Amino acid sequence: MSIEVKNLLKIYGNQKAVNNVSFKINKGEVVGFLGPNGAGKSTTLKIITGFLKQSAGEVAVCGLNVAENLLEIKRKIGYLPESNALYNDMYVGEYLNFIAAIHQLKNKNKAVSEIIERVGLGNEFKKKIEQLSKGYKQRVGLAAALVHDPEVLLLDEPTSGLDPNQIIEIRELIKNLSENKTILFSSHILQEVESICDRVLVINKGEIVADDKLSKLQTSTKNDCIVVRFSEYVDRNLFNKIENISNIEMLQTENEKTTSLRITTTNPEAVRKQILALALQHNLNIVSLQSENISLEEIFKTLTNKKTT
Repeated sequence: MSIEVKNLLKIYGNQKAVNNVSFKINKGEVVGFLGPNGAGKSTTLKIITGFLKQSAGEVAVCGLNVAENLLEIKRKIGYLPESNALYNDMYVGEYLNFIAAIHQLKNKNKAVSEIIERVGLGNEFKKKIEQLSKGYKQRVGLAAALVHDPEVLLLDEPTSGLDPNQIIEIRELIKNLSENKTILFSSHILQEVESICDRVLVINKGEIVADDKLSKLQTSTKNDCIVVRFSEYVDRNLFNKIENISNIEMLQTENEKTTSLRITTTNPEAVRKQILALALQHNLNIVSLQSENISLEEIFKTLTNKKTT
């Protein structure tokens, strides 16, 4: 077991930032950690790394209790915090050699050369960190987290603030790293989690509200999606009287009218019948009417809108 969290509790004043959180992550798994701002993601990650002490509960990494083996745990963990604090006046190579020295690596020059190549910093290592784009600064942070070849990698919002091209680059890098690392990373970009992870943890108001493979979350949710396409523009308000609808999304719009709708419902069969009756009543031509797997975004909305007790 690479990460094991049992009944984790962190209290700030009267607020439970993390409330009785438990989960396990096996060796080699890549797990997405999702939740709204303030849900407890960063606090949980900081406790796992030993940067923050919990109020109660236990955390083990690679079979070692974090509170009792803090120095050994830091050798086994690579951590990229949300605020990627770097020494901007240092050169990239100089900074990574400094980090390697902190880890007391026997052959730090070799380790730094290998990690520079692995994260794509070959053309940047002679530059000062302050001269780099945010995307390359994130690569430096990743290189610092990886230079000692840790077994476990914790990434807190690794693509925050990056442009689309930079996000793709970091995403591909994480995929490549997943071949021989256990990775837990938090993200607000749901497509990113879908593309990298099979399993997700969802935390809301300090409590775990879901822990499963994406495929199971999509099939176990009580909601289903129906996509209906018309040959003409229709008024969205026509559909407001249909029962058992939890959300209506206009896909192709012109002002307040649309040719396509994605409807989230708890009773897809009943909704299909009502759509057909409505189309007949208003002389609307249906091009297609089909079911879709509910998206991670819809699952996230459903789970984080629940009230926790």
